[in-house]
Amino acid sequence: MLEWLSDTAYDADDERVAIGERLYGAGFLHEHDEMRAFRDLRPAIFCAVHPLLRHESAEVRDAALVAAVPLAEHPLLAEHRGELVGHAHRLLDTSSDRHNRDRVLDALKAWGHETSDLENAADIAARERYARLMAERASLKGDWTGGCSEDPPF
Repeated sequence: MLEWLSDTAYDADDERVAIGERLYGAGFLHEHDEMRAFRDLRPAIFCAVHPLLRHESAEVRDAALVAAVPLAEHPLLAEHRGELVGHAHRLLDTSSDRHNRDRVLDALKAWGHETSDLENAADIAARERYARLMAERASLKGDWTGGCSEDPPF
């Protein structure tokens, strides 16, 4: 459930909205009622996820963190980002899960944190692969924007 919630929150995060607005205009979010409703519920969803950041299972804690990160973009949740940074450091110290590491590193960068000391060799290699892939896609005709991880509910 946390993984689905994480993917859904990611598909409705500020970056996805910015991409939608760039492609479809400033009214993008207003034309997507379900996405807007989900984004409005982020504080309530965060309250449900927050206790799981201290769960006894590292797998649950990591899944809760990856779900909490895009939820914390909501302005009312900005005060929780400092706490999430601490959890992010723990995840980066203990996890080799590429998906979780990428999501957490991206969030830290978006929140203005320097991450070079937190990255390991696999993180750097993955970032370089991604940059090459994006450069290749940019050279193709058309506008590729990334898309969603799965068909989101909105």
